[in-house]
Amino acid sequence: MSVLDNVDASTNLAKNNELQLLVFRVSESHESAFYAINVFKTREVVESRNHFLTQIPSTHILLEGTIILRGLQIPILDLPSWLGIKLTKAEKLNSNILICDFNGIVIGLRIMSAYRVIKKNWNDMHAPDGYRLKEDGLVMNDTRLEDGSLCLILDYEKLLADVIPQALVDVSENIADIKNLKIPDKLKKGTVLIAEDSKTAQRALTQIFEHAHLKMKLFNNGKQLVEYIHSLGAKVSEIPAIITDIEMPEMSGFTVVKILKVNPSTRNIPIVVNSSMTSENNRREAEDLGADGFIDKTKSHNIIPLIISLIK
Repeated sequence: MSVLDNVDASTNLAKNNELQLLVFRVSESHESAFYAINVFKTREVVESRNHFLTQIPSTHILLEGTIILRGLQIPILDLPSWLGIKLTKAEKLNSNILICDFNGIVIGLRIMSAYRVIKKNWNDMHAPDGYRLKEDGLVMNDTRLEDGSLCLILDYEKLLADVIPQALVDVSENIADIKNLKIPDKLKKGTVLIAEDSKTAQRALTQIFEHAHLKMKLFNNGKQLVEYIHSLGAKVSEIPAIITDIEMPEMSGFTVVKILKVNPSTRNIPIVVNSSMTSENNRREAEDLGADGFIDKTKSHNIIPLIISLIK
């Protein structure tokens, strides 16, 4: 039986501010190191030895090549090397490939072994300043396994931005259109609040808002954003819109939407979910909780026009 067989529906997890993580190792010689990824970004784990790797000339050093899986050509990224770990020949032969889906782009991450799936509350996910202060930091947040072992959640969006930039938003796209938008007064005078824990995604959104000459305020997780909104008092009515990622430590984007949409003072503020978890289940859950829009991170350049349409 696959380690990914026992996975709860994302909608059930979202309602309880929970997530499920696939825990894995990247090397046999790093027994103490555990890493994890949200199971809803994964498809399956396959044995490396069973799939022929076609090398690609003149590509990024971390792009090992491609494999064909069920008729789909999948790029394979050297995750251990990205983490500064060099696999031995024996380890590489015995390694596995974790097939993942980011923004509808399917990639394979080389790992040593999938450990198991665990369920966590977002309150149990921690993002120390030591991770966030590093501009080139690879770790987003961490949690603890039952035996106390540290488990690191990586900034996979940074890995994609480094190796396959087209997997993320092209900020240069439609710049002229953004600059020519007719901006409503409420958006022009107000400040859009954004909850996003990925520095890579933060940079993209910052550039988009700068091109549109609009003000924004960033929060590293949903809890910080909600606490800020509660501190505004009557000024909350001046917020033109809110943008939130789904996956964030302490409070998920779904919980942000749920809290703000049941509160009479905030329920009419447009909320856009901006996520790389683009399945129909996640879109439906966001809508059911009251989100006014959903944009995947490769289409973030469309976020200003969407906010304008929601305000109007």
